[in-house]
Parts: sequence; structure tokens; C-alpha cells
Amino acid sequence: MRSILQLILKTLSKAVIKKYSPIVIGITGSVGKTSTKEAVFAVLSAYGGSAEGGKTKFNVRANDASFNNEIGFPMAILGLKNPGRLIWIINLLKSLKLLLFKNKNYPEILVLEMGADKPGDIDYLIDIAKPKIGIVTAVGEIPVHVEFYSGPEEVAREKAKLIQALPSDGLAILNHDDEVIYDMKDLIKVAVKTFGFEKNADVRASDINYFIDNGSRGLLGAGISFKLGYGKNIVPFRLANALGRHQIYAVLAATAAGLYFGMNLVEISQALEKLEFPKQRMKLLRGLKNSWIIDDTYNASPLSTHAALDTLKEFGDKVIAKTEKGRKIAVLGDMKELGIFTEKAHRLIGNLAGEKAEYLFTVGPAAKFIADSAFNQLPKENIMSFDNSDEAGEYLKDFIQEGDIILVKGSRAMEMEKVVEAIV
Repeated sequence: MRSILQLILKTLSKAVIKKYSPIVIGITGSVGKTSTKEAVFAVLSAYGGSAEGGKTKFNVRANDASFNNEIGFPMAILGLKNPGRLIWIINLLKSLKLLLFKNKNYPEILVLEMGADKPGDIDYLIDIAKPKIGIVTAVGEIPVHVEFYSGPEEVAREKAKLIQALPSDGLAILNHDDEVIYDMKDLIKVAVKTFGFEKNADVRASDINYFIDNGSRGLLGAGISFKLGYGKNIVPFRLANALGRHQIYAVLAATAAGLYFGMNLVEISQALEKLEFPKQRMKLLRGLKNSWIIDDTYNASPLSTHAALDTLKEFGDKVIAKTEKGRKIAVLGDMKELGIFTEKAHRLIGNLAGEKAEYLFTVGPAAKFIADSAFNQLPKENIMSFDNSDEAGEYLKDFIQEGDIILVKGSRAMEMEKVVEAIV
């Protein structure tokens, strides 16, 4: 049944692309796809420069949530939101209507997240909708989903297919700071814009600082300020409700996309002022006993966990330590879909956790490798392992002290949000 539905959706979405000819922006990478998609959508759906020099609002659509696979991807093209069985007939009728009658409101730009869980996924998606602009976010040493590939190199080759499919007048937007992605520029003959923290990146961020608006328990007004630069132009930027340096990459990639469509840095920064990153991604909360919680429980990969630990250390040292005597605590669950790289990846994170945190709590069988490696840096009594998130949450209720800053992160299957719920 699924294969039949998949074929129908592919056929209909290809026909819609052919009829309406939207500009497709494809986004892939091991981490950061959804945040980048949201940032690009925020920029282009605000306003842009027209050929006459005036302002015109783009008609833009992006995937809902993480609808980036064989089912969700064509659904985004067709404008379908609910995949429930009982309304598939209605969905199919809506799709046929798009083909039989001209819809004047069909988006002129589609911002589409392209997942690559296994070899061949990118080929399948670009066969449906060939992008004119391709954005590759990050890959890392041990990418997520590597379990389904021969190794990290094959993952990178799969991601590169996106930009290799670009037309001659297309644009590749590449992460300058990720060596694997930056080297992809040598595989293509289209225009390239790079983004990153390196001074040689086309779109860059510098002078990065944290800010926080104190509040009671609950969501806080915290974020990152930095200078956004392109060429000789620089504008100040304030990214609210985000803590990770890695979240800045989404802004930089979106800036490159906005520049392509004729926007300037001021227009782009204004469009991103109210950017909201998806929930459970580096959100700062006030917890029990006046503690701080970094909720990054949506998912976990080696690269994103590395970035989260960096944030725990840097945010704790620069902001929390100035006013409070809290401890830096990492609560880390298993990272899934790593296959034969599972032990290596978790041990690498363990070494890092021992450097960035003062206390470490792990959840799940694979995360015990994190604990084992952290013994090299942390006292034995500062490390504890739990079988599930419920146990970890219950223990932390009593363990937490005033001013502690607690990072909570793990793969979706580990239900690490239960830890947050227990201590918020």
C-alpha cells in the first residue's frame, strides 16, 4: 500500500512541478536542515527586491515539520498537510485539482528539506523536483544515518548529489567551515556562495556574544548577538531564542539565499528578527531550584551533540558563571543510526563531555560508552548511567542545586524530553 501511495504522490508532484515551474531550493545535510529551511522561509516570505527596485513579497512554501522523505517531500509540493488514511481521497482530489485547473496562488518558490537516510534518497527526490539552489548544511566526521551507508564518505557523496544536479544558472550554498562540504565546490561548475565563521567565507558571522533576559520558570529571552557580514557590508544581528553557535549557520545560509533574490543585509536581518527555531532545539528554560536547562531533546547526532556540549561550556562560562555558582551538567542519551560507528562516536562524545561538563549523566546502553570515556577527565563520582529517561529525571530532581545549568540531549527514541519535564 505504501509503495502504491508513494508512486501516486511522485507522479502527481512531478506533474505539478512541470506545470507551475517554481524555483526549488533544496536543503540537505546531516544536521541543521530544518532550522535552515525555517530561516530561508522566513527571509523569502518577508520581502525582496524586484527588478524595478521596489519591494515585492515572494509567495513561498516550505515542508511542514521534517517532511523530507519519499512521502513528505511530494506532499509539500502538492500542498498537503495531513497524511491520515481517512483523508487520502480528499488529498488526491486536491492534487488533481492543481493539475486540472490553474492555481494562481501556487508558490513561486519551494523551500524543500531533502533527507538522505539511505543511498539513493537524493536521486529519488531530485527526480521529483530538480532544485535551482542547493544548500548543504553540515556533514561531520560521523554523520547521522551512517548506519545505512558504507561509511561517512558515502554519506557525503549522497549529499553532494544535490548540488551536482543544479542547472548551469543555479547556485550552491555551502558551509565553508565543514571541510567535506567546502570541498564539494570542486565537483560542480555552478556559482557558489559559502557561509561560516571563517573570515574567507562569503557570508560570515563575527563578534559572537550571548545575551539573556532574566525571568522566572519557563521560556526565557536568551540568544546570540553577532555581526553579519557580506563583502564590505556588516550589520548587527540579534538571534533570539537560540543558544548554539551552530544555529547561526542557519541564518548565514538563509542570508546567502536572500542575497540571491536581491535582498540586502538590512532587509534580511529584519526578516529574521522574529525567527523561531523548532521546539526542543537549544531552548533555554528555567528549572527546579532556580536552575537553567538547555533543552536540545529533539534529536542527536555526533555533530549536533558536539555543538551542544560546546554551548554548555561557553554559555555556562560566559553568562551563568558571572552571577551564579552553578555546575555544568550534561545529560546525554543514545545517538541512534550510527551502525558500526556507534561505539566510536559515543566514546568521542565522552571525551568531549569530560572536558565541557562537570557532571555527566547518560541514558541508554550506547551512552554508557560516553560515560566510560569521560572517566579519563571526570571523577568517577561525577558520572552516572541510567537505563531510561524516567530514572534520570527522577534522580536529577534531588541532585540539582541552585544555579546549575543542565544540557539535556539524545536521539528521538530515547525520549529525553521526559528528563526536561521532570526538572522544569
